[in-house]
Amino acid sequence: MAEELKKRSEAAKETTWATEDLYASDALWEADFEKAQEMIAAADQFRGHLADSAEVLYSYLKEQERQSLMLDSLSSYASRKHDEDTAEPIYQAMRSRMMSFYTKLGTAYAFAEPELVEIPEETYKEFYRQKPQLEEYRRYIDNILRMKPHTLSQREEELVAAASEAFNVAAETFSVLNDADLVFPVILDGEGKEVRITHGNYTRLMESKNREVRKSAFEAVYSVYNQFKNTFASLIYGQVKKQMFYAQQFHYGSTMERALFHNEVPITVYKNLIESVHANMDKMYRYVALRKKLLGVDELHMYDVYTPIVSGIDMEIPFDEAKKIVYEALAPMGEEYRALLKEGFEKRWIDVYENAGKRSGAYSAGAMVHPYVLLNYSGTLDSVFTLAHEMGHALHSWYSNHRQPVLYSNYRIFVAEVASTCNEALLMHYLLEKTTDKKQRAYLINHALEEFKSTLYRQAMFAEFEMMINEMAEQGEVLTAEVLSRKYHDLVALYFGKDMVVDPQIDLEWSRIPHFYYNFYVYQYATGYSAATALSAKILAEGESAVKDYIKFLSGGCSTDPISLLKIAGVDMSTPRPVEQALKVFEGYLDEMEKLVEEL
Repeated sequence: MAEELKKRSEAAKETTWATEDLYASDALWEADFEKAQEMIAAADQFRGHLADSAEVLYSYLKEQERQSLMLDSLSSYASRKHDEDTAEPIYQAMRSRMMSFYTKLGTAYAFAEPELVEIPEETYKEFYRQKPQLEEYRRYIDNILRMKPHTLSQREEELVAAASEAFNVAAETFSVLNDADLVFPVILDGEGKEVRITHGNYTRLMESKNREVRKSAFEAVYSVYNQFKNTFASLIYGQVKKQMFYAQQFHYGSTMERALFHNEVPITVYKNLIESVHANMDKMYRYVALRKKLLGVDELHMYDVYTPIVSGIDMEIPFDEAKKIVYEALAPMGEEYRALLKEGFEKRWIDVYENAGKRSGAYSAGAMVHPYVLLNYSGTLDSVFTLAHEMGHALHSWYSNHRQPVLYSNYRIFVAEVASTCNEALLMHYLLEKTTDKKQRAYLINHALEEFKSTLYRQAMFAEFEMMINEMAEQGEVLTAEVLSRKYHDLVALYFGKDMVVDPQIDLEWSRIPHFYYNFYVYQYATGYSAATALSAKILAEGESAVKDYIKFLSGGCSTDPISLLKIAGVDMSTPRPVEQALKVFEGYLDEMEKLVEEL
């Protein structure tokens, strides 16, 4: 009999996140949700009056702050409770109600940006003179004015806002299908015991030393995705069509232009990444050849990509030990940073283990009360790195929320992956410094190589795929399962090279990647990893002064554009240099690994 996952009700309290810090009960959430309905009526006092006076404009901005704080708690609670068990109808409904409310609120305030962009520059100057407190919001207002070429009439903005809930159906359906409805087969593990594959244990199975287990898990998972490939293709096509609609209606040249313009990132950054990675494919091919050699296989298959290539090392790390490791590894960040890290460990910011219906993967959500981190901790070395990664996000959110006004507290997505991967780089440095055993060092370097492969090369591949399918759809091509699978196959072959067998199952990997519903998100893992590689080296080399600059970056929110924020910390992402430098580090790890292999 296969071992099934525990129910949410069976999870130990100390291993779950403290949603009671948001609301002690569903009833209290309901009471606040009822109060929030007044926000819609509040719009009437501002509609048509934002240009009347500096006082009215100031009152409007203060109202936006008040609403943001209340919505933060409401949406955080609904989302966290939903993600604890995605099959629970109560929280499915709660989350859906929040989404509907956001649609109604967006419709009610759809007048605001069209009004703000029509206020003359001279009027704004006079408002700033009359009401000096408005200076705090200058950046916020300027960013709205930047959108003037892409702002519609009030009626058009209302229509688009009203349609937003319907436009989110593809992403919502993907989440329900992928996290709640898909049931994966039972296979035999390395000890001959039956185990049902889940999102949470799939990675562990793919890391198994037993090749038959890896092959069985790989084929079993993709057999399920193959059953629904046309459904997944329809969903991803719907997502792309949604972005095309927005790009066309708001006068952008492409879906990519719209996504990057919103984040204040030049398109050249995206293109530089892909070009730099293409120019360094030889390093990836060297790694694939090394993996094939060390595994001693005649053919290297896609189910051989994650298993450690250094034998004799078995790292099973309990969660309490993982916290200690991460705490020690982040000593270079200083005591203030580590005190916050400890607070997160002790005050239940983290939801630790997998349970039936829990959302797959890992994330950090930066609520105002404190960040919330979702894990599906499995005790592997990779799980320890995931803990460091997500706590990097969490502390970035904490600094941004505490050091910036409400309207500047949400940092741009472009910088979101920097703090997380900087933590990972510091953790790797700590582990390598600590070990004296050559085999363990080789094991760790393999993990570092895996991180570069997964975060820089693989995410660049995802980014290229997302760019391609958007361009194809914009040129009128229908994104069928066959088309998507063919394009994905060709990219896998390009990125892994001649030493990798591109198994037909991997052609469907596009169908299980939730980030393709995030609108040009994935490239930022690779750019963020590159920036973090440079920043971690700077912190280790320069110490306190570099940490001080880095904390300024973490505290910046969206008070300036993301490229400028990173420059404060000492990295210029407007050039290809950080990506090229990161790939040099990858090459250095590869050189050392090849030498260590000869010595073992």
